[in-house]
Amino acid sequence: MKKHTIVVCDHIHEAGLEMLRNDENINFIMAADEDKTKLLEIIETADVAITRSSTDVDEKFIAHAKNMKAIVRAGVGVDNVDIEGCSKEGIIVMNVPTANTIAAVELTMAHMLSCMRMFPYSHNHLKLERVWKREKWYGYELKGKKLGVIGFGNIGSRVAKRAKSFEMDIVAYDPYIHPSTVTDCDMVYAKNFEDILACDIITIHTPKNKETINIIGEAEIAKMKDGVVLINCARGGLYNEEALYNGLKSKKIRFAGIDVFNKEPAVNNPLLDLDNITVSPHLGANTFESQYNIGTQAARNAIEAAKGIAYPHAMNLPIDESKIPVYVKPFLEMGQKIGFLASQINKSQIIAIKVSGQGDISNYVESLSTFVAVGAMSQSSDDTINYVNAEFVAKQKGIKIEWEALGESSVFKNLITVKLTTGEGTTSMSATIFDDGVKRIVAIDGFDIEVALKGDMILFKNSDVPGVIGSIGSTLAKNNVNIADFSLARNNESQALAVILVDDAVNESTLAQLASLDACLSVHYARL
Repeated sequence: MKKHTIVVCDHIHEAGLEMLRNDENINFIMAADEDKTKLLEIIETADVAITRSSTDVDEKFIAHAKNMKAIVRAGVGVDNVDIEGCSKEGIIVMNVPTANTIAAVELTMAHMLSCMRMFPYSHNHLKLERVWKREKWYGYELKGKKLGVIGFGNIGSRVAKRAKSFEMDIVAYDPYIHPSTVTDCDMVYAKNFEDILACDIITIHTPKNKETINIIGEAEIAKMKDGVVLINCARGGLYNEEALYNGLKSKKIRFAGIDVFNKEPAVNNPLLDLDNITVSPHLGANTFESQYNIGTQAARNAIEAAKGIAYPHAMNLPIDESKIPVYVKPFLEMGQKIGFLASQINKSQIIAIKVSGQGDISNYVESLSTFVAVGAMSQSSDDTINYVNAEFVAKQKGIKIEWEALGESSVFKNLITVKLTTGEGTTSMSATIFDDGVKRIVAIDGFDIEVALKGDMILFKNSDVPGVIGSIGSTLAKNNVNIADFSLARNNESQALAVILVDDAVNESTLAQLASLDACLSVHYARL
């Protein structure tokens, strides 16, 4: 199998680097310490690049990324990535939006509590000035206060839930989510932004874009309560800094907790001169746990993108994410993995790909078919296959892509089925996502079977006779292959199918030994 080149442009956690080093199909280049001119030369042969805030993915970068399939931004913000420019060149842009979620949530709560109790100032008064003056430091309680949350995504929603445990009243503003996402949590959904401005404390958790830059300025602050508290641990520039400074100086804003600034490092920012603000130097992701999560998730996403398995958390999808419910995107990503898996089982020239959807997901089955096609064709094509060019490449190769929306499933809330037809026959797989968020296969070629969609997988079809499971187990044990999970199904034709998840890669010799077992009808191996 061809090796895929992944270039790490900025430093990530060592655990992520180890994942890249240890994958035999990845050519890993560490370029975090190279100067940016040298980096441009290095990325010319790269399939995927991992970047952080130190590397600008701009016009110059994109021009040199001649073979680039995808860029993984190791973090949440993509301010330094020209997403439109990448899209024009067919480069998928991904981020890692959930890896530092808890770190950012807890920092927000720390700033909120610090503002209400003036903790850093009382700490300095005692520790640095050695003054014990309790009467100087009367603060306010969170209980009973109204918290306005701008942006109710991964971070904002979790801040709201933690604030709820402090017995605060929560008002959330997010025009891109269904109101029930908020109201089901016993919180108030604000249709009017001015409802947020009436809150005691306001915290913001949105991306930085044309819509959100300076979303809080002079006019908005003027409408706020006297003594309001403002928190920003998201992105610099969401609050207009001049307006914030004026509001703090006049005491219209009683206190502010700020982790992010327009220009960083912000060592000369005028806000630092005020005595009613708590500040931190962009520490939203600065926990050991989040850096591990960011590094490993970025590496995993880069590996999947390089191999064409999936493009997790793609920012430039062939569908407007603001117009789809939050449950849809995981199904799109799962569809791509199903296509990739099916093409490993049915290794022959693809003739047709058919995707069916049951339940609410059937409304998005056309977009789903694009994701499935990307996964399926990436195994057998020398071309870079992505969401932008999948339909064009399929047409060039004479591959027919079909989709259909079916009725409700009698068993599952949402179900997708992929049928991959090649010169060797048709492989069919159905999958769903359960409430625990785990993607699961629920049927393969007429066998009802439940197995997680991950890892190294052996599919063993056999005559349904005694002793087969023992023979499989002893063969794998003899070859030092450890079984992680074993799922078994039977049909009405006296046949059985075992799907075996194993801890390590399986070599051709082991597969040949399995194929030689008397009851074996077929054996396939796939890696996700």
